Amino acid sequence: MDKEKILRSIRDNIDYIDNKILRLLNERMENALRASKVKDEVEDKNREKRILDNIARKSGNLIDEEFFEEIYKSLFEESRTLQNKGLKLIGFQGAHGAYSEMAANNWKEDLVSIPCDSFAEVFEGVEDGLYEYGILPVENTLGGVVGEVNELFMDNENGVKIIGAIEQPIEHCLLYVDADKFRDIRKVYSHSQALSQCKNFLERNNLESVNYYDTAGAAQMISEEKPEATAAIASSLAADLYDLEIIKDNIENVQGNKTRFIVISKEKIDEKGDKCTIIFSTPHKAGTLFNVLSIFAEADINLTRIESMPSGTGNYSFFLDFMGSKKDEKVQKALEEVEESTQYYRFLGCYKERSL
Repeated sequence: MDKEKILRSIRDNIDYIDNKILRLLNERMENALRASKVKDEVEDKNREKRILDNIARKSGNLIDEEFFEEIYKSLFEESRTLQNKGLKLIGFQGAHGAYSEMAANNWKEDLVSIPCDSFAEVFEGVEDGLYEYGILPVENTLGGVVGEVNELFMDNENGVKIIGAIEQPIEHCLLYVDADKFRDIRKVYSHSQALSQCKNFLERNNLESVNYYDTAGAAQMISEEKPEATAAIASSLAADLYDLEIIKDNIENVQGNKTRFIVISKEKIDEKGDKCTIIFSTPHKAGTLFNVLSIFAEADINLTRIESMPSGTGNYSFFLDFMGSKKDEKVQKALEEVEESTQYYRFLGCYKERSL
């Protein structure tokens, strides 16, 4: 019997369980904060009693019931403390460690980031008041436009507004459970865009690509399930959160890869922005789009993005970003002309954008 080997294996399991407990405790507190946005009072004695009664029934024979009760009383107290702090939440799509979360942290570091399963869930959370903010990717230098986000804005007639934007560097890392055994890697899981952006590295090393719903989710999966000879492509933040080794960083095909993220909210901001976003559609006639764009050219307003998407049979809507503030007189005048020249027009927001 190799006692040292057995002990090492047991301790590895304990470390894994401890990390999972920490993640679950954080997830519990995140849900407590979400609940605080929709309930009338922070303290709910009846619910706490029901939880303690449930714990008493399920505590088992190994650990004393009073031990569990003390743990949960501490959890209740910590939940109340957090709920009373008035913390502001920002929803993002993906698991913790996603690039969207990194962008959220860089946009405003005192926010609590909450993972969502989809872009639609981010929108809905902001609309319903669960989150003060949401952060969403709109375009990537390699992968292009995120069309689903544009579609959500089209469907969101009177809810959220854009209040900020940030351009986040995307540096993909190859993550594995054991750096000493990296030569065993045969498969790599990640989001389809990340796999595409790292195609050269994967082909050069004869690694099989496997699509997964999220980069950070792939990192979490290999950390928890430890599939044989399987790695993930994700961020350095994901490596730290899920206790994975960075085998190689910056493995993307082209250096300088960036994603532009926008920040949404139900509330307007008072500060003077430096960029604006609008949606509009024009009659289906020759020259109508040119006429709208000419308004900006004549006002010497710099356009930074224009994207089109279908909005009905034979019709298109246009998303347009331009430099300037809505508080500037020439911008106000140009927007008035645009509204008069279009059959549909919506101002999405004036905000500050920065690049990292």
